[in-house]
Amino acid sequence: MNELIPLMVIVPLMAALLISAFSKFNKATKIFAFVVAICLPIIPLAANYGLHYFGGYAPILDNVTSTVYHPAITYSFTFLQQVFISIIGLLTFLVIFVYLTKYKEVSGPYLFLLFLGTAAVTAMLLTDDIFHMFVFFEILALAQVGIVAASSIDYSYEMALKYMVLGSIGSPIMLLGIGFLLALTGSVNITDIAAAVHNGLVDMTSPVFLMSLALIFFGWLYASGLPPFHTIKSGIYSKAEPHGAALLQSFTVISMISIVLVMFRIYSALPIFEVLIVFFSILAMILGVSLALTQTDFRRMIGFLAVGELGFIGLGIGLGTNFAITAGLFQAINEIVITALLFIGFGAIVEATNEVDTRKLGGLLAYHPKVSIMLLIGGLAMAGVPPLNGFQSKLMLVQASLSCGFPEISILAIVVSIATFVVFVKTFYTMFLKPKPRDLELEGKEVPRSMIFTMGILLIVILFLGLFPDVVVSGITSFVGGIL
Repeated sequence: MNELIPLMVIVPLMAALLISAFSKFNKATKIFAFVVAICLPIIPLAANYGLHYFGGYAPILDNVTSTVYHPAITYSFTFLQQVFISIIGLLTFLVIFVYLTKYKEVSGPYLFLLFLGTAAVTAMLLTDDIFHMFVFFEILALAQVGIVAASSIDYSYEMALKYMVLGSIGSPIMLLGIGFLLALTGSVNITDIAAAVHNGLVDMTSPVFLMSLALIFFGWLYASGLPPFHTIKSGIYSKAEPHGAALLQSFTVISMISIVLVMFRIYSALPIFEVLIVFFSILAMILGVSLALTQTDFRRMIGFLAVGELGFIGLGIGLGTNFAITAGLFQAINEIVITALLFIGFGAIVEATNEVDTRKLGGLLAYHPKVSIMLLIGGLAMAGVPPLNGFQSKLMLVQASLSCGFPEISILAIVVSIATFVVFVKTFYTMFLKPKPRDLELEGKEVPRSMIFTMGILLIVILFLGLFPDVVVSGITSFVGGIL
């Protein structure tokens, strides 16, 4: 059912608008949001693979040059999009479920932002139009700012403003790069641009083409939260509600892979392209885990670890082989699920203790064993401990580095994984195993059941992908083979 392809964007977008318009009807808003959220992971699973041409404008064949042109905005739906959109839909449902059960009176604008962000990242995954992708990238940036600003955490307004100011710099720079590509090729369709470049219709050594790479690459660094934007990206995670931070981090991962796959299709013939991606990815891996070691606020700690994990994704894309890109995309799936579990799990600790400083916590294992065990498994998955899903993708990345002739990168990936393990074990011991401080009150404070349920669902996904990685890896391999 190819008609379902545009509905993946239209359903959350329309839900956002309707919730914003009728949010004064609290009970109806909660029911409507819950029903729509259930539909989000179901629609991509029910849809058939294929293309959707908006307006019905099919591709045009130029009989003289035998070139195919795409006059319409085109959505492409493959196995890769199905996996990522399904996971984002599941996570959005879980986040909205946590939010609806936490508050008796829900905020229409906040639900609007959650659905709007989901619609934006879905469109970024589906579209084959680079300007269309940029439009939804801008919408996503505004939704992220709003989610942070709407949280009840101290200094959230300040962090949202900082992110918005940086966005006002990064986004126009990316748009200028897209404008250069339009000037060179006369098209904003990604397939047409890639065909023009690889068929020799564009001089890849021209300053305009190289400048377009530099500008779009800068915008990608901002969207991904890679250095030099790693501090602000980890900051917005720490200033959002825990469930909001889980969704924000998934938005970041989807933005990262959506834009980098577009760049790969256009610029992969340039040797400097893969070098740049590998360099900034390695920098993110090192800085992420190093800064996480210095944190006492566990929200910032998870935020910096999430930035480091982004480096693993970029590393796979930057190595450029079929196996390496597959490993990077599998790592992206795993990071979305693992980091969401950690953000929600540590958020549950905040609910029970009203404390974020690890130095003031202790003895939580006796009071919250379910949360403790699930957090432990999630942390081990992030560190790449077998047989969890993080181990599977990181092992593939190590093997990919070796096969590409870079054993030093393989060693670095292993060292960063070990450092991640050390960070998490240290934090886990401090919070859950060391004696409880005398001034810490834990009696009668329960963790919301909705958070435990959400963590359980995410844990099942982690275990499933760890034990049966081929369920998604084989399909991703076929997708990557199609773009190489």
